[in-house]
Amino acid sequence: MELLDASLVNWSRGQFALTAMYHWIFVPLTLGLGVIMAIMESLYYKTGKEEWKQATKFWMVLFGINFAIGVATGIIMEFQFGTNWSNYSWFVGDIFGAPLAIEGMLAFFMEATFISIMFFGWKKVSKGFHLTATWLTVIGATLSALWILVANAWMQYPTGMEFNPDTTRNEMVDFWSILLSPVAINKFLHTVFSGWVMGALFVVGISAWYLLRKRDTDFALKSIKVGAIFGFISSILIIWSGDGSAYHVAQKQPMKLAVMEGLYEGKEGANIVAMGLLNPEKRYDNDEETFIVKMDVPVPKLLSLLGYRDADAFVPGIKDIIDGYTLSDGKVVPSFAERQASGTLAINALRDYKSAKEDGNDSLAAVNLKVLRDNYSNFGYGYLEKPEDLIPNVPLVFYSFHIMVALGMLFLVIFTLAWFFIWKKNIEKQKWFLWIALLTIPLGYLATQLGWVVAEVGRQPWTIQDILPVQAAVSSVSTGSVQLTFFLFVALFTALLIAELRIMWKQIKKGPANH
Repeated sequence: MELLDASLVNWSRGQFALTAMYHWIFVPLTLGLGVIMAIMESLYYKTGKEEWKQATKFWMVLFGINFAIGVATGIIMEFQFGTNWSNYSWFVGDIFGAPLAIEGMLAFFMEATFISIMFFGWKKVSKGFHLTATWLTVIGATLSALWILVANAWMQYPTGMEFNPDTTRNEMVDFWSILLSPVAINKFLHTVFSGWVMGALFVVGISAWYLLRKRDTDFALKSIKVGAIFGFISSILIIWSGDGSAYHVAQKQPMKLAVMEGLYEGKEGANIVAMGLLNPEKRYDNDEETFIVKMDVPVPKLLSLLGYRDADAFVPGIKDIIDGYTLSDGKVVPSFAERQASGTLAINALRDYKSAKEDGNDSLAAVNLKVLRDNYSNFGYGYLEKPEDLIPNVPLVFYSFHIMVALGMLFLVIFTLAWFFIWKKNIEKQKWFLWIALLTIPLGYLATQLGWVVAEVGRQPWTIQDILPVQAAVSSVSTGSVQLTFFLFVALFTALLIAELRIMWKQIKKGPANH
């Protein structure tokens, strides 16, 4: 694999980021709103009260609009693996393609089958069958997310594979270790829970709008009650899964953890930064202060405890990862220079192995194959030129992470207050709170986007952790063609987003009585 022009790499990254972030505008609401409407239909099935059916049908219409746009943007995103990232697709297509194929054949067809019954079967099938179709649609959407997230988790923690030097491809050898890897399980849970929170924020916020307008108040009160309870539970679950994410990042991607916390110098019993302003002059190899101002979480040694389940554990910083370090358990982690040398050995051994095979020199091929396998875990480091190549964008990841966490805490407070005011039976009088609930909807979208910024920018420069950097993964196409399609996608996705907002707003203004 050859290294291509940096401009091409950056435009390809930008285009994928554009399509992925546009797609992710729609996915969380699909995951969360789907569960809420299924809960409401379950209440209708149990009680027989028409108001629950009316609420279900109203939120179902908004779900359908969002679902349709999400599917359209997702299809476009997946095509980029072949157009802009063909080296990546060749190198790991046997592994990465399997979850995507399962998602398309199983989960998507499951959704497509039952969503038609859900929308058009109200008077054609029994209440029980319709409820089943609704839940299966929601489960299908969640399974779609599962397979996509399994593929993404494998990129962050490659497992269950073996490199075939004859084809220069990684091949799957253990499907279950890929599906059930701890990173995949935690990423799935954390992402789905974030979608649940987004759905709850949407329901609470739109219901608050009805209460502010003093219309459809019975519907709004019922919806806000379901949304607040569901959102509170989801917020607790996302805190729990976030703890698991911190642990797995510390174990598998220590550079990402260091960047998330702005940690340049490793330390034992490390604290978590609550908020801080980074010093723009700070580099890993200078003595500048990391922060202009900083405040730690008032729980000592919390980063060590969350990352390593040991309050006194050593947490490596950016400089330690570059220079090499020793963990508290005595494990020695090599420096960037050592891993770069190892990766170069692996790349050269692969080249020499192929030459020896072509020449029929099996003994020399065997020697090079052993060198390749001994050093393959550092294969990607051979494509990196300098230590700075290993460091992600520290300010972007640091601020994204801390804003995301702060927003998550805000959402928990909002759901708690919503439930408190409902319990006091005076939520309609709390105008200030209703405005906050309404204005918090876009903050939910911001939080989900920031989560992906942390996950993806934080793992740079890797497409596949330690094995394939982004500059070796792109297609050999012209930079101009990528630039052209970038701006075409900007126009297309913006048009789709505007269309969704207009259609949704039209349905919201109509109200539940017209559904």
